[in-house]
Amino acid sequence: MRNIILIFSLFLSVVPASAQVKVSCVEPADWYAGMKDASLQLMVYGKGIRTADVEVSYPGVRVDSLVRLDSPNYLLVYLNLQGAQPGTMTLCFKNGGREARVKYELRRREMAGEERKGFDNADVLYMLMPDRFANGNPRNDQLKGMNAYVCDRTQPSLRHGGDLEGICRHLDYFNELGVTALWLTPVLENNSPDANGYSTYHGYATTDYYRVDPRFGTNEEYARLVREAHARGLKVVMDMIFNHCGFEHPWVKDMPSKDWFNTPEWLSEVRDATDSGLDRNTGMASGASAKTSKYLQTSYKLTPVLDPYASKVDLRETVDGWFVPSMPDLNQRNPHVIRYLIQNSEWWIETVGIDGIRMDTYPYADRTAMAQWMEALDREYPHFNTVGETWVTEPAYPAAWQRGSKLTRQDSYLKTVMDFAFYDRLNKAKDEETDAWWNGLNRIYNVLCYDYVYADPSSVMAFIENHDTDRFLGNGGDTLALKQAYALLLTVNRIPQLYYGTEVLMNGTKEVTDGNVRKDFPGGFPGDRHDCFAPRGRSKAESAMFSWLSRLLHWRQGNELISKGRQTQFVPWKGVYVIARQYEGRTLLTILNGTTRNAVFEAKRYAEVIGAARKAVDVITGREVDLGADFSLSPRQTLIVEF
Repeated sequence: MRNIILIFSLFLSVVPASAQVKVSCVEPADWYAGMKDASLQLMVYGKGIRTADVEVSYPGVRVDSLVRLDSPNYLLVYLNLQGAQPGTMTLCFKNGGREARVKYELRRREMAGEERKGFDNADVLYMLMPDRFANGNPRNDQLKGMNAYVCDRTQPSLRHGGDLEGICRHLDYFNELGVTALWLTPVLENNSPDANGYSTYHGYATTDYYRVDPRFGTNEEYARLVREAHARGLKVVMDMIFNHCGFEHPWVKDMPSKDWFNTPEWLSEVRDATDSGLDRNTGMASGASAKTSKYLQTSYKLTPVLDPYASKVDLRETVDGWFVPSMPDLNQRNPHVIRYLIQNSEWWIETVGIDGIRMDTYPYADRTAMAQWMEALDREYPHFNTVGETWVTEPAYPAAWQRGSKLTRQDSYLKTVMDFAFYDRLNKAKDEETDAWWNGLNRIYNVLCYDYVYADPSSVMAFIENHDTDRFLGNGGDTLALKQAYALLLTVNRIPQLYYGTEVLMNGTKEVTDGNVRKDFPGGFPGDRHDCFAPRGRSKAESAMFSWLSRLLHWRQGNELISKGRQTQFVPWKGVYVIARQYEGRTLLTILNGTTRNAVFEAKRYAEVIGAARKAVDVITGREVDLGADFSLSPRQTLIVEF
């Protein structure tokens, strides 16, 4: 099925017998004793395995049920592990006088689920793409055994060779900058060939849910990265995709059941086409008949999922349509599919020790099944956290996806949602003058004033850019606007997420290709002459931006004024926008001049938060600021003061 022997901590072996049943793979490769949910699904793959019976003789373990899927080469074994202790058990597969014995380990948990703590608004997440950040091991750039691919740094849409070792070697950089958590885009195997402009460097087309892509490293290297990050006070957030997998996943060639995927009839036709080539732009198989028009493309419109007036056709296109022709859409309504995915997320938490999950394309998957996943994770890990990508730019939409929302009858149990409204308004405001009504920084005010729609505004993730958007600086950009964006992002009542490289003025737009907003971090690759990891390698402008942001980030670390403080915002007044945070007698003011001309901070207008205070300290420079009198603000000035 796949090269499963490369999975770390694999304890599967077949004991010789006179006539053997073929067992090629068991997923997960091992499991953990003492989980609150005592049920374990084993997906067993082997030629003709469907008709086998299974016996197990191990204290506290019994076979609850066997599920014989449509394909003759899969068998689902549901075990009950209630009371089982760590150790190695033997599963005996019997089929027509033949048998195979498979050893399977129940491992000891590193800690109880209650002890695992996820990320929250005291953290700052730093998002990076492993292929584009740093190449620590050039030997894994070209690997035999993987489907055809090209590693070429001159091409923005091909692989560039970054890996986990490269990230591991630069952990001190994150400490120097002052972030507290790393969000890596998907690291799991994407064994898809480069074709028709498509490349899997981005990682969003999984072909093995239990294996790190060997071009990034191994499962052991991923675990080591997490351990070493933890040793430096850094959390690690894992990017997962439950909505779809990659076209080269073994499930595609041999579907476990007819309803494993959405619209599987098209998948069957493509698979059975005389010419197996796939045109990923049209969704047609080369040489296939016109019947391949059964392909269903998602509309990318997420509103029907929550629209009280949504038509069935619109809802089906959103949820059951494929994201692109090369990413088959998984059917989470199949209880065995969602069980497989739930266990997979738990396995990575237990095995590697990740501190959070970012779930890609969250509303595209089945809503009820995703709530089941979130509820299961919350029972096992009550202090863990997951953020869902909910890409709609009106606040009510992501708010309805947040756990405890009163905007919908069905609770998602999803603790954190992404604030696309903040991103959208900020990127419009940066090029505008702040007027008396709607433009400029009024856009931010008019987003934050709707925080009452969120069950928990402090558990909303805000950002100014990411791998799917133009960079904030565009093709050059204004660092004054960038400072205002960072100031808002890092002081308002949100979980902030940064995007790699902007701290050293990386820029780019998606106009030609997404690869232009996913450029290599300067200094991360052999032969780079420009090294932004080293202070001496940064230009004067890069150093200035890095230092400004680093001071703000280090000030923010462990600062309860930010993580717990009450927020007060003032309607932008004569171009000036002020947000206050207050906690246990301390106050922070974020003061922004949203115009390209001089403006005045009128102290009297903000008396309710200034109180009797006269003096404040500039967080960035340490200089004293007199709040007892009006003072002038230069064009687009950012001032963050504490008293």
